[in-house]
Amino acid sequence: MNILNLRSFLMGFTCFGLAACSLDGVKFAAPLQAGVRYEVRKAVGAKDQFEPGELRSIYFVLKPEEPPMIAGTRGSGRGVLSIRTTAYCHSESDHLRYGRLSAVGRPLRYGMVRSAAADWSRFPLGTRFRIKGQPGVLYEVDDYGSALVGSNTIDIYCPTRGLMNRWGVRNVDIEVVSWGSFSDSLSLMTDRAHYPHVRQMVRDIQSRLGYRTPSLSMTTPATATNAPSMLLALGTSPSL
Repeated sequence: MNILNLRSFLMGFTCFGLAACSLDGVKFAAPLQAGVRYEVRKAVGAKDQFEPGELRSIYFVLKPEEPPMIAGTRGSGRGVLSIRTTAYCHSESDHLRYGRLSAVGRPLRYGMVRSAAADWSRFPLGTRFRIKGQPGVLYEVDDYGSALVGSNTIDIYCPTRGLMNRWGVRNVDIEVVSWGSFSDSLSLMTDRAHYPHVRQMVRDIQSRLGYRTPSLSMTTPATATNAPSMLLALGTSPSL
């Protein structure tokens, strides 16, 4: 479970099992560990009057991140994917407002390491790959685009319109060197979820990883320490 999914019900609760935590913006001083069982309990003052039924305790376990379940079709060779690629340039009309900056706020790159845009629910932020025939070039997904959401297409950044047009549309074989982080993807997109394409990526990531928000309509325990546990089912995805 990603802590972003707890935002709707964490307010007013105290976290136990953490080195430190703050409910302001749901930020934790100590990073949560995958596979560890955590407890969220209602905070009650020492002199507050309350009914035992008002206490409720919620447990959760973070699911470890896994590579995307789909990301193109298998290419020729072990660990190789055959995907559709396009190209884009910072001088295009739909990119002028962002200039030469990627979605993470850093300059778009074109050198030994080059920027690429993709649907982050399929190729999460930070995914690194090589294209067959370009052994000296490493691509890193640090951008996204509304036209890419829902597809396995990767958009390659080019610094000039000439290079962009020369690339055109190509089906290429890529080797994923390392997968990026879904948590980082969600963290960066949280404040941008008012955009439909960003909201769709957030939902797809949550659905792909099996995230869900536990219901608070469960039977309330008599005390906060003996509440029934609510553990997420851990799933698996095929390796590439």
